[in-house]
Amino acid sequence: MKNRTAAITRKTAETAVSVILGLDGSGRTTLECGVPFLEHMLELFARHGFFDLEISAAGDLEVDAHHTVEDLGLVLGEALATALADRAAIRRYGASLLPMDETLVLVAVDLSGRPYLGLDLPLPAARLGNFETELVEEFLRAFVSKARLTLHVRAVSGKNTHHLLEAVFKGLGRALDEATSAEPRLSGVPSTKGVL
Repeated sequence: MKNRTAAITRKTAETAVSVILGLDGSGRTTLECGVPFLEHMLELFARHGFFDLEISAAGDLEVDAHHTVEDLGLVLGEALATALADRAAIRRYGASLLPMDETLVLVAVDLSGRPYLGLDLPLPAARLGNFETELVEEFLRAFVSKARLTLHVRAVSGKNTHHLLEAVFKGLGRALDEATSAEPRLSGVPSTKGVL
């Protein structure tokens, strides 16, 4: 479980995205993607997951943030999958029930190798500043597809959209920190199939 880091780059006609992810870090971040709200959320994700995260992204923001947000999810997901390698000797599962003022959000992950997003997250506000809140689902869907993990997000309570999204990203960091943690009692992958 040494050197669990990955550097992934994706370049298309719409975006150029570079991510460096270290799973066994301290929550250090350098984030430049031109979407300030997403940078804020990813800082929370890294800080609460103890991940070191560097992101550099440029996209067609003059159109909107959709391509940049989705491609960031793809690249971050691929970085996670690459850093985990064969997923041996990890806990595999992680969950967080995270309060944020009036909000309570459940986030649960399974590093199963099978992409699935279960999202029950009503968002009262369609925009926070210049950020379209529906893009969070696009980010998460892209992330799970490349990370090859199952992710369930459920709002238990909450009315403030910023609080809801903050709880999601903090909870995702905490759940992934647990799931990617070493399981010293295990030498292979945490599956009776022998592969994830």
